Amino acid sequence: MESYESIRKLMDLTGRKAVVTGAAGGIGSAISLAFAELGVDLALIDIDSEGLERLGKAIRERFPVRVLRLVVDVTDARQVEEAVKRIVREFGRIDILVNCHGIGQWVPAEEMSEEDWDRMIAVNLKGVFLMCRAVGRQMIKQRYGKIINIASMSGSIVNRPQPQAHYNASKAAVIMLTKSLAAEWAKYGINVNSVSPGYTLTPLVENLVKTRPEYADLWKTLIPMGRFAKPIDIVGAVVFLATDAARYITGHDLVVDGGYTIW
Repeated sequence: MESYESIRKLMDLTGRKAVVTGAAGGIGSAISLAFAELGVDLALIDIDSEGLERLGKAIRERFPVRVLRLVVDVTDARQVEEAVKRIVREFGRIDILVNCHGIGQWVPAEEMSEEDWDRMIAVNLKGVFLMCRAVGRQMIKQRYGKIINIASMSGSIVNRPQPQAHYNASKAAVIMLTKSLAAEWAKYGINVNSVSPGYTLTPLVENLVKTRPEYADLWKTLIPMGRFAKPIDIVGAVVFLATDAARYITGHDLVVDGGYTIW
């Protein structure tokens, strides 16, 4: 069949250039290792320099890809712009951006300080926008790019019983930012999507659960699959959206939550 397109070719990421923020975290490191295994050159961004060093070493020991490690505060526009310029100098282009950085906090809305609110929005929303803007400019020049923002099921539902209005609002905003950028940049050949994990066993979740261990048992009863996700459970969705097999998908929020939000 002359019209047949090879799905293997569409799924092939060999030689692509990717930027992953929050790379030293649980989900970020799993995504970075997966890309490296698939032959993707990586620019790893985080504020955790030691975590970046460990991840970079693990990748170099296992996979023959190029790795850049950049310590960047994604809430600082100057740092973001400088980092992206360096990545373009080193790699020549950016094919994939995964915004995987983020913070969490439990605090009742009536007790929430302005500083709590501002910090949450700065990291979880402003940081995503600044990275999208800087990398998006390069992708517009290329007329090609895949952007995947890691949001959360908390952007679509209100979690219980923990109070986290600012976190939920920040993730809902990431989903809408994703849709807005998808609409604006589709004409440039850029796909912008989000992946919304459910409860995932990352250091962020584990640290939160330590403060209220009884929450873990409750959450499991609310998940049809009966368990928390592992970071690797999120990777497949991200990798798929980064390939040309997903070239006709944009502005979509792919929920990976073990069924939590179907009740």
